[in-house]
Amino acid sequence: MSLEAGSARIAVLGTGANGAGIGADLTRAGHDVTFIEQWPAHVEAMRANGVRVEMPEETQTTPVRVHHLCEVAEMRQPFDLVFVLVKAYDTRWACELIKPVLAADGLAVGLQNGMQSDDMVEILGSHRTLGAVIEVSSNMFEPGVVERQSPPGKSWFAVGSLSDDTLARVEPVAQILRASGTVEVSDDIRSSKWMKLVANAAELVPSAILDLPLGDAVRMPGMREFMIETGHEAVRTALASGRRLMPIFGMTDDDIAKPDDYAVMLLDRVLTEYTLPSTRTTVLQDWMKGRRSEVHEINGLVVRTQAQLGGRAPFNERVVEVATRIEAGELTASPDNIALLLA
Repeated sequence: MSLEAGSARIAVLGTGANGAGIGADLTRAGHDVTFIEQWPAHVEAMRANGVRVEMPEETQTTPVRVHHLCEVAEMRQPFDLVFVLVKAYDTRWACELIKPVLAADGLAVGLQNGMQSDDMVEILGSHRTLGAVIEVSSNMFEPGVVERQSPPGKSWFAVGSLSDDTLARVEPVAQILRASGTVEVSDDIRSSKWMKLVANAAELVPSAILDLPLGDAVRMPGMREFMIETGHEAVRTALASGRRLMPIFGMTDDDIAKPDDYAVMLLDRVLTEYTLPSTRTTVLQDWMKGRRSEVHEINGLVVRTQAQLGGRAPFNERVVEVATRIEAGELTASPDNIALLLA
């Protein structure tokens, strides 16, 4: 498998806000990129007009090759590299979909929230799977149009091997992905992914419950403290389950010396480095579109893991409870829900 620019066949499976922006970056860098997407109107808009990525200081329109999910069965030439950017709860079927067209020596990389890497390994094999962490802020409300708050200069990724089978193949993938942001190689990608889950548990669902952009939510009385406690629980859960603190988002080893400070540092780094005041989290975007969120793969994972360890995560439990009521239609996302979180 060759991963040189222009020679590798690359697929981006799931080209919503993040996937389309990353795919456009790779295309502009000279790679052979195919988009695979499940939103029919989005596919047709990109076929007609390319993908338009609106960033704070510039807008780029990139012609792209794009296919509907149903067209994967018609593909004959295998892909050397597949970046998977579907929702965490869609990972297993997406991997089954792409498995027949992933080269025998190809690689799939899950650029997702949650801890789905082992699901990918189970379906595709450890020799064809890499783990990854993604920190990109973007929205999509119109087919073919990405509102990207964090352009490549403000986007961050980590990639890493999930087994000894792929150790030598991580850096070539990282080099390709550097067309879309800063990319670090992690020597413990499962722990790195848990650290991103710490940030997600504190920020994504709690702010969405209030129907507010992240910057507005954290300024609500008591919310910053609530988010930090939610993150603290996730840190303690990760450590108790055998993971270790990792310096993600450009942090250093000195930044991870004190576990009790870790969640605070992550929250502050996301707010200052990777989001704009108007940034709506992916969970809030899902609810605005009438879709379910990844709450059970984020806060719910903290709760389930703590239960397996014989403990509890009450702040995360509260987040899951309120979010579940919103998704069931019993509640509406609203600033008024702060009383339920802080009760």
